[in-house]
Amino acid sequence: MSETPTVPEHDLHRTHRATTPPAVFWRYWAAATVSDAGTAVTALALPLVALTVLDVTALQAALLAAAGQISWLLLSLPAGVIAQRVPLRSLQVTLDLVRFAAVGSLPLAWWLDRLTYQHLLLAALVTGAATVLFDIGNSTFLPAIVPDRQLAARNSLMSGTHAVTETGGPSGGGLLVQAAGPVGALLVDSASYLLSAVLLRTLPERRPAPRSGDGALRLIREGWTYVTRHPVMLPCMLWATATNFVCAALVALTPLYLVREAGLTPGELGLVLAMDGVGALAGAAVAVRLTRRFGTARGLVGAALAGGGAALLVPLTTSAADAYWFALGNAGFACGVAIGSITTRTHRQTESPPELLSRVMATVRFVSWGAQPLGALSAGLLATYAGTRATLWTVCAAALLPPLYLFTAPVGRRRDLV
Repeated sequence: MSETPTVPEHDLHRTHRATTPPAVFWRYWAAATVSDAGTAVTALALPLVALTVLDVTALQAALLAAAGQISWLLLSLPAGVIAQRVPLRSLQVTLDLVRFAAVGSLPLAWWLDRLTYQHLLLAALVTGAATVLFDIGNSTFLPAIVPDRQLAARNSLMSGTHAVTETGGPSGGGLLVQAAGPVGALLVDSASYLLSAVLLRTLPERRPAPRSGDGALRLIREGWTYVTRHPVMLPCMLWATATNFVCAALVALTPLYLVREAGLTPGELGLVLAMDGVGALAGAAVAVRLTRRFGTARGLVGAALAGGGAALLVPLTTSAADAYWFALGNAGFACGVAIGSITTRTHRQTESPPELLSRVMATVRFVSWGAQPLGALSAGLLATYAGTRATLWTVCAAALLPPLYLFTAPVGRRRDLV
């Protein structure tokens, strides 16, 4: 049993950040990094299992992508209340073990010659639901162990590390797929969740806040009201929602287009997908300096406009010989999204009242991440009837709409979000 301390939730933001040893943050960082690396491998391996092992249709591929994201729409709001009312470390460890079992069941079913498309859908749904609860909880833990003055830098580090795993994961996953097959690559992700659970078990536990007489619906409504009436958080949430819709549509189309239309091998596909992580890493590296120099609002709008313009390079790829257009466009788009994500997330974490933070984060993710399954499904339906290439052009052109909205909103006339 771990001897790590137990900290009341209502004291986290007042005293715990000043007394928590730096090693706690680094164990938190290590657990997130290990888990993200495995998830990045699965982002490549799971659709390849569907496409190459089960030979699914374009619509089935989009449904699989949506299955992994639908829980953001269904569970985000109650997740904010759950994260506030249960021991956080125990919740995170349990959810990692659930993901370990769900992903690990796929190679086992394949080995027994029992793998089906329905099994893939179920595994995507279970891991997606566990990820929603896990990420909402994690978003409230970081501000509890990091002082406000360091929060932007730590958010940048977390985003940069996530970008590195997104870079190495798909490229490493491509090599794993070629060496062991797409099903074998899923073993890596399954093991990563188990290791993450072991690391998280060493973190401080947090007792739930004393229960008030407020019901869950009232708590959810308080978080919703705060965000939707906030002059900065609301337009930033709407920007994130439209951007995530486009991102999810692009993610759903990418393996389908590059494998079946452009003829890339799994290794080449992994290298192209890795450029998304390269772009996100570049965005994380410059986000703090960019917003300090030009202002958080101006930096957000400028980066979003540049990223949306870069997305127009993606459909120029027609074969493996010119796949660099897809890679460059994907990297530029990811760079703009990363800068915007770091800037808006830091604003929410520093400006939200501590007792509302988990519900503020849950509200924003319910709306903005809830758009992801809708984006994936829309891309699949449009690709079925209009063709993959025409759909790709439509999605990439739509990437300019969210930053144009932000530019015309009141946020676009400010120097800083605060």
